[in-house]
Amino acid sequence: MILMKTFLTVSALLLLIVADARAERIIAGMVRGVYDGDTVLLATREDSRLKVRLYGIDAPETAKPDSPGQPFGEISRRTLMYKIMGRQVSAEVMDVDQYHRTVAVILYTGRDINREMVAEGMAWAYRQYLQGPYASEYIGVEEMARARHKGLWRDANPLPPWEFRHAQEIGGKRRGRR
Repeated sequence: MILMKTFLTVSALLLLIVADARAERIIAGMVRGVYDGDTVLLATREDSRLKVRLYGIDAPETAKPDSPGQPFGEISRRTLMYKIMGRQVSAEVMDVDQYHRTVAVILYTGRDINREMVAEGMAWAYRQYLQGPYASEYIGVEEMARARHKGLWRDANPLPPWEFRHAQEIGGKRRGRR
């Protein structure tokens, strides 16, 4: 009997540790802005306004005043707006990035919005930053979207956003040297 209680206690503690490792904390908020297909603005009680980068995905770049956008950049942004703009969501905080944005998995009515964006071909699984169960899940739905030619996968060879940004950065440096 004591052995069984010890086993159950240890099992419960392990479950808590594993669950806690998945997200640092959960923040509830209303989506007040969608910058692009992977970045939103949440209005929260705690932090008032919080810029959130969707964890594990990278959406095509949208046009900026000083740089062009990518194919599907605006469609990706509008898709994310349609899904969560003005809605109460939960953000499972995973990290804070180099630009001081909260990096999180966005949940709306129990749905993983990050995963949906990849599954619909509106974003890539961002392999460089994916870990644990999210890696296999997001990569798997990306492969299905690619096979079904969904969203950005309609193009024969879409350019990943990280390569697009790198090319823009190199181009900007060349223009600045003249």
